[in-house]
Formats: sequence, C-alpha cells, structure tokens
Amino acid sequence: MEVNAVVARYWRSEKNGWILCELCPHLCKIKSGQSGLCNVRFNDNGILYTANYGKVVSYAYDPIEKKPLNHFFPGSTIFSIGTFGCNLTCKFCQNHALVAFDGPVAPAIDAHVLDLAAQNGSIGIAFTYNEPIVWYEYVLYMSKKAQEKGLKTVLVTNGYINEAPLLELLPFIDAMNIDLKGMTDTFYKPICGGSLSPVLKTIEICAKQTHVEVTNLLIDGLNSNLDDFESLCLWLANIDADIPLHISRYFPAHFLDVPKTRLETLEIARNIAEKYLKNVYIGNAFL
Repeated sequence: MEVNAVVARYWRSEKNGWILCELCPHLCKIKSGQSGLCNVRFNDNGILYTANYGKVVSYAYDPIEKKPLNHFFPGSTIFSIGTFGCNLTCKFCQNHALVAFDGPVAPAIDAHVLDLAAQNGSIGIAFTYNEPIVWYEYVLYMSKKAQEKGLKTVLVTNGYINEAPLLELLPFIDAMNIDLKGMTDTFYKPICGGSLSPVLKTIEICAKQTHVEVTNLLIDGLNSNLDDFESLCLWLANIDADIPLHISRYFPAHFLDVPKTRLETLEIARNIAEKYLKNVYIGNAFL
C-alpha cells in the first residue's frame, strides 16, 4: 500500500476481494493490487484507498476569471490547488503532465493551506488543474474547514460524479465551473472516455444549489457541429438562461493535433449562444 494513502469513500466489497468504486459513473470494478481508471483509487486486500489525499502538486494565486468564473466575486483572487489523477481520458488534455504525475509528494499541512487561502487578497480555495472529483475525500474535508473559516470554495470540474457523493459535497461548495465537453456521446466516448448524461445530470443538480458557470471547449470538426452546439445552449437556457457559458478555444495538446479552433467558429458559436443565454464569453482566443 502507498505511504500516506487513506481509506476512500463510496465503494463496496465484491466477491473474491474485488471492489466496486461508486464515486463516479465508471463504477470501476477493481481487484486487489490494481487501481481504477483514475489511477488514484486502488484496492489493497479488499479495501479501497486513495493515493492523492492531501497531496498538493500544483498551486498558485489566480484571478477568479481564470477558473473561469466571471459572475462570482469578479475581480477577486483565489488560492488554487491541484493534485494528480483524473477520471476522464481526454485526448486533448492540457494538464496531462499533472494528471499523470507520479513523483513523491508529501501531504500538505491543513493549517498551511488554509492560511495561504486567506492571504494575498484570496477569497478562498479553488480545487482545479487536475480533476478534483478524484480528490474527493480531501476536497470534502478541506471545503468544510474552509467554510468554518469563512473562506469560499470553488470546484473546477468535468462533472463526472455520481449523485450521492455530489450531494454530500455540494453544501460546502460556493461556486463551480463545469466542463460540458460536447452534446453527443459520439464525442464524449471516443475523445473523452466518458458519457454525456452524467455531466448533464450534474449541471442540473448543481445549478439549483450553488453558483454554476459552464465551459465548452470547441474543436473544429469534432464537437463544433452548429446544431449540436445550439442544442447545448437551448438545454442550458431551459435550466437557467442566466448560467454563464464560456466558449473556449482549443489548442493542440496531448494526443490531439488537429489545428487550433478557428476564430470564426468561436464568433458563430457566440452569436448562437446569445440567442438563448444572457452571459456568453469567449476564452483563450488569443493565447
């Protein structure tokens, strides 16, 4: 067993020492000595452990708009932290080096993280950079601690989580940016390694309980079909037309080397989105 690993939440024992992880929709069946798809939740002799608890691999003070959150304390700064692991396998992942990080990391001291989250004008903690869902136990614990100190908590997430763990976490999350990567399973399954419906469900649940903004990374020829994009905007508007939508520009990364998204694509998408949604933004356009 890895040093400093802690027992995970949301799993049940199966026959012959196998474990069913119930944190996310993958519902990984894990035999002893192996990890789930996320590579951080592993079965050691019939007990599920999480290898990344408290291990902060990346941190920075970021503008809140970088999350991106444009309607949650605009102009503020937030202490942002991330670890390793992810429960999707996006071919265009821009943080793959962090997601796949396997070097030694000492667990952060809780008080130190909370102190940093209250310094330099920071309003709190953003769990970001990698996928915070696979950091679930630590995110839940630190969000409660942050709330006790009057700090805000932000989740930047792919939304790929089951309902029970989501509902336990939500009371301690003040804002979320949820990445809605496309509007079809023909994109989600081969390109992202997941499925669409759990993400839609997450957005529906969260929009009723906390501040939500949505990001859609457009990739020409893969998820840029205008009818699909219009469906995405209409679907969001039916939940709440005030939900901000961030249309983000793709740049080649990881395994995907198709050309960067055309600026024309972003402009057309914005014009479509503005027919249904009140707050539409283009991101990463000139990076």
